[in-house]
Amino acid sequence: MAAAMLTRRTVLAGLSAPLFPQVATAQAGEVRWSTGSEKPRFVPPAGATDCHFHTYDKNYPIAKGATLLPDDALPDDYRALQRRIGTTRGVIVQPSTYGTDNRLQIASRQALGAENFRVIGVLAEDISNAELRRLDEQGVRGVRFNLGFPGVLTVNSLPTLAPRLADLGWHCQINMRPKQIEDNADLLASLPGRLVFDHLAQVPQPAGVESAPYKIIRGLLDRGKTWVKLSGPYVSSKQGAPDYADAGAVATAYVKAAPERMVWGSDWPHPSERDNKPDDARLFDLFAQCAGDDIVFKRILVDTPAELYGFPKVEP
Repeated sequence: MAAAMLTRRTVLAGLSAPLFPQVATAQAGEVRWSTGSEKPRFVPPAGATDCHFHTYDKNYPIAKGATLLPDDALPDDYRALQRRIGTTRGVIVQPSTYGTDNRLQIASRQALGAENFRVIGVLAEDISNAELRRLDEQGVRGVRFNLGFPGVLTVNSLPTLAPRLADLGWHCQINMRPKQIEDNADLLASLPGRLVFDHLAQVPQPAGVESAPYKIIRGLLDRGKTWVKLSGPYVSSKQGAPDYADAGAVATAYVKAAPERMVWGSDWPHPSERDNKPDDARLFDLFAQCAGDDIVFKRILVDTPAELYGFPKVEP
C-alpha cells in the first residue's frame, strides 16, 4: 500500500505540467474493446474495485427490442483489463441486451471469482420474494433501472421495487437521461433506500454544474442516501476524447461535494462507443486526478465499494 501511494504522490507531483506529459510507462498488453496497451500512471491500492462493467456472450439469448448488441466480451477478456489497470474487485452490471435474464452476469461472477465480484441485475416488477433471496445468495446487490433504453423497467417501476430492494439492503442503480432526472426530481427524492447513478448521472454539457440535473443530483447527495459512479465520461462530454475535460469538471465537483459517496467504474467494454473505444488506462488516470489526494483515491476505489456492495474490509 505504501508503495502504491508513493507512486501516486510521485505522479501527482508531475501534474503541474500539461495533462499527460510523455513519460515512460510499463507495457501491459492489449485488451479487447480498449485502446492502447500501457498501464495507468496511477497505481491503485489493494482491493481497488471497478464498480461498473459488463460481459457479453452470443450463447445467451438477446432480449426483444434490445438496441445495444456488442460482440462477445468474456470474463477472460476482462481479466486482461484487470491486469492492465490493477483492480482486484468488480461489479458486473446487467446490460439492456439481456433484459431480465441475469444468467450471464451471474456466471461471469463465478468465472471471475465470487468472493471479489458482485452483480447488479435487472428484474421484473412482480418478482417473488423467494427469487429475490436466491439472487441475493448469488451475489446480486441491486437492480439497474436503465431508463434511457427500451426495457422491462420504467420510471413507474421505481416506487414499486425500491421499498423491496431497500428491505434487502440492495440499491436502485439508475441510468436516466437529463430530462428524465428533471421530470422525476420529486420521485427520486421520495424513494426509500440507496440510489446509485450511472455515468456521472449524465449531467448535460455544456451547462455542466450549472445545469438543473446536476443541481438535482447534488441535492440528493446532500441528503446522504445517493451515490454517483465516476464512469463513462464520453456519455455526456461535448469536448470528447482524449481528456473529456467538461465531464471531468463535473466529476471533480462531485468528489468535492461528497467524496464518501463516489465510486469508479470502467464501463468496459464501452458498449455505447461502438467505433472508437477509449483508452482505459487514460480514463483511469483522469479519474485519479479528479480524486485529488491519496485518501479520497482509496476511499473511492476501496472503502466505499466495500460498504455499498458488501465486500470484505481490506486490512491496511
